[in-house]
Parts: sequence; structure tokens; C-alpha cells
Amino acid sequence: MAQGPAKPARKRQPKPRPARRRGFWGGLFRAILITILVVGVLLPLGLVLAYRFLPPPLTILMVQRMAQGQGLDHRWRSLDQIAPTVPRAAIAAEDARFCEHHGFDFNAMEKAMRHNEARPDRIRGGSTISQQTAKNVFLWPDRSFVRKGLEAYFTVLIETIWGKRRIMEVYLNTVEMGPGVYGVEAASQRYFHASAADLNVQQAARLIAILPSPLKWQAVNPGPYVRRRTGRIGAAEGAVNRGGMAGCVFS
Repeated sequence: MAQGPAKPARKRQPKPRPARRRGFWGGLFRAILITILVVGVLLPLGLVLAYRFLPPPLTILMVQRMAQGQGLDHRWRSLDQIAPTVPRAAIAAEDARFCEHHGFDFNAMEKAMRHNEARPDRIRGGSTISQQTAKNVFLWPDRSFVRKGLEAYFTVLIETIWGKRRIMEVYLNTVEMGPGVYGVEAASQRYFHASAADLNVQQAARLIAILPSPLKWQAVNPGPYVRRRTGRIGAAEGAVNRGGMAGCVFS
């Protein structure tokens, strides 16, 4: 019996991927995006907003130092309870253009780079008071690119949200000023047995003079270098006062 033409073979249809697997990867991607948004954007913004009004609690550096066996002496004072000589001395020594820049002093950075190339044995920093405050309050002591990038981000935030007066206030209350000593009030009581409100020009200059190396240099019975640095800062503090270079702090 004659057979009809052979039927063409049916193509095998690919099995559809399970919707559950596609849903899993999509959910994981969304979770990663939300985590990045919260950790990278919302959390820093929330902290900066909170510290605009509240004194920052323990910093990462404070915790690290306590783990190394150092104590903790940290006494918050408002800027009105700190002698005007202190912020003027800080501007004179650390950031002469504090009231002019918006967080970054690129001229100072360039000078620091040239100095460090010529004198690698004595590294000079080019960070502004705003950058130092961002690092002191929110970050950890490190020179990695990641930390520097985060420092720049926090610097922009505090310059925008806090303003100069609050930045100076937080800086003077959180900066390390000796083993286990943080802030001007704790340092004043420790070294001069006086309130930060009563510091004279020389005492303020002495405290600011040790800031580059507060664990190495001493405010009491200082060596020749700190004494010379104190004299220079004291003289420059007068110039800051006469020139109105700290107007953004006291306005």
C-alpha cells in the first residue's frame, strides 16, 4: 500500500525559563540598588542633617584609640563657650582661606604636593578645616582613595548643610588633641586647668600648634619646634583678627 508523504518533523520548542528564577535575579538587583542608595546617599545625608543640630557622639578614631588602651576625654562646648582666639588660631594655622573657599583649597593642595615632593621626610597636608571635620566625624584615619573620595562627598554635604560656623564648632569639639583628649574644652582642662572660654592667645596657639601630631607633640613643656610654631600662630592670629579673615565664624 502506497504511503503518503512523510510529515515534517516538529521543531522542539525551547522550554521557557522559570519565572521564579527571573524574579529572583530581579529582586536581588533591586535589593542591591536600594542598599547602595541607603548606605551611599541617604545614611550620610541623614547623619549630616542630624549633626547640624546635635553634637556628634563617638567617632571612629575615638573608638580605635580606646581599643589601643587610650582613655576618652571629650567635652562638647558651643562656639559661644570657646574663646574667639581659638577659631582664629585654627584659621591662621590650618586654613587661612576657610571663609573664602567652598570646602576645598586647591592652591593649598598644590603647594602641599610640591612641598611633599621636595621634603618627603616632613609631609604637609593640604586639607581644609572642612575636609578635616568630615574625616574626623564620619570617617576613619586612612590615606586610601576610597576614604578620600568619601571625605570629598561629606565635605560637600557639610559645606552645604552646616555652614562655616557649625563646621568650625564641630571641628573644635572633635579634633584629637592628645592621647585620649578630643576637643578644645577637654584639652584646655587637661593642659591649662582652665575653660576653653578663658584661653588667651598664647594658650590657643599652643593647642593649635600640636594638631598636626597630637600624639607626638606636647602642649605642656613643648619642645623648640612647638614653641616656634606657637609664636608664628600667635602672630598670625592677630593678622586674622585684624583682617577679618574669621568673619564667617562670628557672623
